[in-house]
Amino acid sequence: MGLLSFLLFPQFLSLLWRLVIVNADFPTTLEGPFKPVTVPFDNKTYHGNAIDLPDTDPQVRRTVQGLEPEQVSVSLSSDYDSVWISWTTGDSQIGDDIKPLDPESVYSFVQYGMAGSPMSYEEVGYSLVYNQLYPFEGLENYTSGIIHHVRLTGLEPSTLYQYRCGDPYISAMSDVLYFRTMPPSSPTNYPHRIAVVGDLGLTRNTSTTLSHLLSNHPDLLVLVGGLSYADMYLTNGTGHNCYSCSLDRTPIRETYQPRWDYWGRFMQPLVANVPTMVVGGKHEIEPQAGDQIFVSYSSRFAFPSEESGSSSSAYYSFNAGGIHFVILNPYIYYDKSSDQYEWLERDLYNVDRKVTPWLVAAWYPPWYSTFKAQYREAECMRVAMEDLLYEYRVDIVFNGHVHAYERSNRVYNYSLDPCGPVYITVGDGGSREDIAVAHADDPDECPEPSTTPDVDIGGFCGFNFTSGPAAGSFCWDRQPEYSAYRESSFGHGILEVKNETHALWSWHRNRDFYEIAGDILYIVREPGRCLVSQRQRD
Repeated sequence: MGLLSFLLFPQFLSLLWRLVIVNADFPTTLEGPFKPVTVPFDNKTYHGNAIDLPDTDPQVRRTVQGLEPEQVSVSLSSDYDSVWISWTTGDSQIGDDIKPLDPESVYSFVQYGMAGSPMSYEEVGYSLVYNQLYPFEGLENYTSGIIHHVRLTGLEPSTLYQYRCGDPYISAMSDVLYFRTMPPSSPTNYPHRIAVVGDLGLTRNTSTTLSHLLSNHPDLLVLVGGLSYADMYLTNGTGHNCYSCSLDRTPIRETYQPRWDYWGRFMQPLVANVPTMVVGGKHEIEPQAGDQIFVSYSSRFAFPSEESGSSSSAYYSFNAGGIHFVILNPYIYYDKSSDQYEWLERDLYNVDRKVTPWLVAAWYPPWYSTFKAQYREAECMRVAMEDLLYEYRVDIVFNGHVHAYERSNRVYNYSLDPCGPVYITVGDGGSREDIAVAHADDPDECPEPSTTPDVDIGGFCGFNFTSGPAAGSFCWDRQPEYSAYRESSFGHGILEVKNETHALWSWHRNRDFYEIAGDILYIVREPGRCLVSQRQRD
């Protein structure tokens, strides 16, 4: 199938899918809360393949010449009429003696037009390089290739565009690529399919995830953190098998930044043609000299931060048809006096639910995961922000971090609540840390409370429950009632919003055929029952 056919096929697929499911008897959240389900882990059918792709793999090797573009991606601005095109030119360097490239040595140029028409529009952007520096003997420093960001504006909604990026003055342009704009914001317009996944990394299992994502033809991709996993390597390229492993060489966590370049090449077949929004997670912190964090993340991707009134790439918002997305980050200040909290309050206040009925939030560490790994790790963030999200009736929350799949019943403050969000953990993209299996409610698996806080999130808020079946305890003694479905498998999810009250959510295991849903239901909004805060504008 050609690239243009790849972009046109989703329209046919969506029509066919709508015809198939129109009378389908899928469960809805109106029938909930559902009895908790745990799918037993089956070693016989589990094929993790959580082994990183080597730098010799054809999917990650540099194939362009000179200053030709590579690692091309598309991301959304705050609304349908604008997107960002990003790419890299030139070789990165790693070693003791690095010399950054000059961003002014090459233009940041995009030619574009509607598919089937001449690419008669042109736009110029800006470029940069970033460094990852370690002021410790024996560690290797890194300087990136030249990273380009160009914003295209004045685009038509729900329209397929073709584009080329690069520098035409030195004959260094990309092949023709395509993207489709989002529909206009209204209660009747939605992207056909939104793919959601986290903790991809760059393993053989990630290859399966990417293949399935391509086959499911999303119109939008949301990556909820855990991208390249470059921080699972030392600066000399030696990998290690767990994030918490003791590293005695230096007082700072090392990374191997070329893994970011590998990841950008690996992901290009998808992210150069499907608008992709990224969330900053723990693996993107990457501390370096001068107490800088998130440098690679904030340099390699373009964000609608300014367009959405944010002062940081760590948190921002955007519209995708009748859906308003809010992206948050617990690894920077999030308490009620923080810039992030104040921005979130303003952003939620300004959401017009008559225009964007659906409100979806995403960040990396989950609040309502029942797996032992990362159990109640972000409890202080929950204490600070949950009331605000509940007050403004957030419909769905997506998280990563835990390498498994879990969907909650509607929940607020650990209690079943018909107006609470549905929390969905999809940190199952295939990272090298392998799958999470143990649950905090399994016999002898409840973690010691003092071990659960994440130093990068800060604080200790994980006290024993004071009410309900787990009162007086840190963990439940059975699968909690707020956990509807959990399974230790790699995969990805697809969100299909049908109208202002119904959205079909399906989760797809890697070990199954990509079309088969392991978990599927309609998430149903009840705006007449769950009234939005009176502080929100009319």
